[in-house]
Amino acid sequence: MNLVEVYATVTDRQGGPVTGLAATDFAVSEDGTRQAITAFAAGEFPLAVAIGLDRSFSMGDKSNRLGVAKSAARTFVGALRKSDQVMVVAIGGEIDVAAPLTADHGAVLAAIDRLDAWGTTPLYDAALAALDAIQSAGGRRALVLLSDGTDRYSDMAAADLVDQARRRDVLIYPIALGRARPPIFAELAAATGGRSFHAPEPRDLAPAMTAIARELRFQYLLGYVPSRAASDAGWHAIDVTVDRPEMRVRAREGYFTR
Repeated sequence: MNLVEVYATVTDRQGGPVTGLAATDFAVSEDGTRQAITAFAAGEFPLAVAIGLDRSFSMGDKSNRLGVAKSAARTFVGALRKSDQVMVVAIGGEIDVAAPLTADHGAVLAAIDRLDAWGTTPLYDAALAALDAIQSAGGRRALVLLSDGTDRYSDMAAADLVDQARRRDVLIYPIALGRARPPIFAELAAATGGRSFHAPEPRDLAPAMTAIARELRFQYLLGYVPSRAASDAGWHAIDVTVDRPEMRVRAREGYFTR
């Protein structure tokens, strides 16, 4: 039976990442049954991240959300390690890979600078395309999604996107720009072990991006071989806890087997 790997983020009451924990500090359960942790690593892991940037006309109106989002994306790239790989997926009338996955951060920044407002917002379709694009990368994978959150003309429904996100091993960090945060943003974050943010004002965005970059630098990798029968196909729920009441753990909700 294959090793199941789970990336876990542990934060304190102020939301800051907690470092220095050992495997013995964690408990992992699958489908309600405690599992033996057989692989453990802490610290910085190879990172591949997709930045999904909404460039639709609603982002380029007088509020200039697109300009704010581009500036925040540059802040995020600048906070990554030189070896971290990044790609940019532009969400407009079409879904465009503005910068393929690369460790050349200069090329990524140039691609961000070139984006201008265009088209509508097939947000759910674009999020799935970005997930598929980053899923094949090695190491730890994440999607940072910047949008005003309004989906227009996607073929996929919101519930289907959440279901598909559960079937992939990518941390999702959705950031809502403007007055409201769509419920699906919190659902995507919870399902994958990421975290959702709301930035109603431009000044709120850069701190959110810095927090995400910082969080991605301090995570734990837990591995276990499931104690269930290998033939048990379907959804398997994962629960990760730390035996310290002042700490909070986020990890993906589970995974599917065939």
